[in-house]
Amino acid sequence: MATLILRYGEIALKGQNQGYFLDSLVRNVRRALEPVSPASVAVVFGRILVDVDAPAAAAAERLRRVFGVVSLSPVEAVPPELDAITAAAVRQAGTSLHRHPETETFKVDTRRADKRFALPSMEVSRLVGEAVRTAFPRLRARMRGPDLVVRIEVRDRAYVATETFPGPGGLPTGTGGRALALISGGIDSPVAAWLAARRGVLITPVHFHSFPFTSDRSKDKVVDLCRVLASYTGPLPLWIIHFTEIQGAIQRTVPDALRVLVMRRMMMRVCAVLAPREHALAVVTGESVGQVASQTLESIAVINEPLRLPVLRPLIGADKTEIVARAEAIGTYPISIRPYEDCCSLFVPAHPRTQPTLAEVEAAEVGLDQEALIADALRQSERVPIDAVEIPVGTAAAR
Repeated sequence: MATLILRYGEIALKGQNQGYFLDSLVRNVRRALEPVSPASVAVVFGRILVDVDAPAAAAAERLRRVFGVVSLSPVEAVPPELDAITAAAVRQAGTSLHRHPETETFKVDTRRADKRFALPSMEVSRLVGEAVRTAFPRLRARMRGPDLVVRIEVRDRAYVATETFPGPGGLPTGTGGRALALISGGIDSPVAAWLAARRGVLITPVHFHSFPFTSDRSKDKVVDLCRVLASYTGPLPLWIIHFTEIQGAIQRTVPDALRVLVMRRMMMRVCAVLAPREHALAVVTGESVGQVASQTLESIAVINEPLRLPVLRPLIGADKTEIVARAEAIGTYPISIRPYEDCCSLFVPAHPRTQPTLAEVEAAEVGLDQEALIADALRQSERVPIDAVEIPVGTAAAR
């Protein structure tokens, strides 16, 4: 049996709605642990307490993916008595020293949420710190940047920990409505979908596939990306939109410099039809201002025009270095860089329009039978259920 304490942040600011967000977070924590073991999950004095019949490391690996969790610690739970707290702190420090023999400095950090406990936090830290230093004479106390932090939280019981793992933060999945998330297979779009999901949005990934212009390996790549996203959100429905005829019609009838813009406008029109089926209130894309020709403000305005729903662009102000770092941290980067083209990389013109007007783009679309093309595309599309895949989170744990 392992015990873990989960810390949340923004939820504490939700006032009268806090209960709704906490209930959602508790449900998501239970769901995340179901493949490992049934768990007891409760809110105690501003923390979420988890008891699970599984190794702490296995539980922590799953829980550190749950949106809404800021950090978590495997803990030893003892009665809220100084002797029991001190003994647990010495045990936990000894275990940490065994794992990390290079440790030289430490401190004790106490939080006394239950004010019925007589000793103030600083006094507990001082007394426990003396006991740890007596047990391990080679350790030196250091208040800033120690190698080892012994954390004590006095709540319904006392909880002692020497490891803290970061969570993704944000808001619990399911508290922010539903949105379609365009997933191309590149680096940016999965990160944008992840960031939207981190705000509580239930995402439905949508991929536009142009077989035989793009291979089935490009589709498999998107499926694998969605499996990583599902490890944070829970199971996802992936729409694979048959885009071949639409793209062929664009190639035949639209001037070269405007093809990418018209293609993206047709994607938005498909989303407009798909959104009511999925009860989606918005569309999420991976665009960043100025990154490519179709992501200038003029181009973005033209692309938005066919869609009445909000278009969310979480990466709009991010540069490529920031996006790559996030992709590495969440586990999508190694998949995104597989060398399989997606439909967005096909037919890219040598000299695309960077400052298009709506009038010229609409004129370029005159030869497209939009309704028939979209209806035919959706008839040939498929909705694929996606389950999570076990991929280690790229963010290093903090001791």
